[in-house]
Amino acid sequence: MENVRLDELFSMQKALNERIGVYTDNLDEEEKTKWVLNYTRAMEQELAELVDSVPWKWWAKYQEFDEQNAKVEVVDLFHFLISLAQVLGMSAEDVHRAYLEKNKVNHQRQESGYAEKDHEDSRHI
Repeated sequence: MENVRLDELFSMQKALNERIGVYTDNLDEEEKTKWVLNYTRAMEQELAELVDSVPWKWWAKYQEFDEQNAKVEVVDLFHFLISLAQVLGMSAEDVHRAYLEKNKVNHQRQESGYAEKDHEDSRHI
């Protein structure tokens, strides 16, 4: 199965990270831990910026939905999410395969009513 577009994003992100001075290949455990935390924190900030794009303050009347900024924040999240995947040694193909497998699990959960958490149902992914 081809993932040309996802491969392209992964390649572009690798080039950008390396331009910034971040090399995600062959990280030792300490560096890997550092970058997982860095990228997770960056994504939290981008999520906060996404939240600020929508009128979430029910007490404030001046707010408007900034859909264009929301779209930019989603793309920013992709930048950091791809970087995080790369830190964890995942390729575009790995992400695609894992997504397909996890999607199956999610559908199975819905079919079963998802009344009980099975901590082992996605260990194989």
